[in-house]
Amino acid sequence: MDLDGKLLIAMPGMGDARFDRSVILICAHSSDGAMGLIINKPTPDLSFAGLLDHLDIPRAPEGRDIRVHFGGPVERGRGFVLHSSDYPRGPSTMTMPGGYHMTATLDILEALAQGKGPDAALLALGYSGWGPGQLEAEIRRNDWLLAEAPPDLVFSGDDGSKWIKALKTLGIDPLTLSAAAGRA
Repeated sequence: MDLDGKLLIAMPGMGDARFDRSVILICAHSSDGAMGLIINKPTPDLSFAGLLDHLDIPRAPEGRDIRVHFGGPVERGRGFVLHSSDYPRGPSTMTMPGGYHMTATLDILEALAQGKGPDAALLALGYSGWGPGQLEAEIRRNDWLLAEAPPDLVFSGDDGSKWIKALKTLGIDPLTLSAAAGRA
């Protein structure tokens, strides 16, 4: 099962409040485990401008303002910029299917602060991680649904509707989902 570049959509009643109604873009998946970023939970108490101030990165008048998200519970002090492919890829940029890239160095924050950088971007603090076989077990347990990751959904500014829109890419009406799972 190759999950790189796919969306994980949290099922109702999964049991972990941190992932309630989460939509996660899987950035890396292998036999060693998986890593992804929650793309629909903006941080309520931290703005991009506030983060730039904290990091002493000057912001030009034409500087960009991207959303800061809770990427997951692992290494919450570490930032990852998920972005479109139009930004030059350096050795610190990870490429994944669907035309997504992830950069975790200050140069991309500096570029965005100057009004440059990729056309589409979101910043995630922390990430979601799974050990070997853990994510596959959670999928078998019906904690997650899998879907393709269209860029217009991933980079949409309407974080509140991403969970519903992700379900609709699968033809699922959220009102028909049950917190109880079963097998036929």
